[in-house]
Amino acid sequence: MLPLQQLSQHHRSVNLVLNSKQEQAISTLSLVRILVVDDFADWRGFVLAKLRENCSLQVVGVVSDGLEAILKAKELQPDLVLLDIGLPLLDGIGAARQIREVAPKSKILFLSQELDPDVARAALNAGGHGYVVKLDADRELFPALEAVMLGKKFVSPRVADHPV
Repeated sequence: MLPLQQLSQHHRSVNLVLNSKQEQAISTLSLVRILVVDDFADWRGFVLAKLRENCSLQVVGVVSDGLEAILKAKELQPDLVLLDIGLPLLDGIGAARQIREVAPKSKILFLSQELDPDVARAALNAGGHGYVVKLDADRELFPALEAVMLGKKFVSPRVADHPV
């Protein structure tokens, strides 16, 4: 696995803005089925509203704790799990490890308020395909989601550029 700074440099070379080739690749993808996992109702509302902006995205489940996330991931087998780290009962990192086992084809994109690069690294090592800081989610959520669905890693520059 690349260190966060190398991921960030690679990410910059790919560019945050989708180029036409990426847009074409996304448009050929079928519906992306998403499980949203966060314990803060207002944040979930923001994420759900944001996801409704793209008709290729379908929310198939919404849960508020890590244990429930594992059960729903196993049941629904979503294409993508949007996962917070600070969850009740089981944190997102622990949940991600188990989701990898019960839904191995599901990709995991962390959405967290944590700015600590060590936390982001732990999240990626636990099976995350991307890490978005909630402060930047309004502009980074779709580029991150698209990168992850194309099999690439995404790390918010705010975390990747932070000194380790």
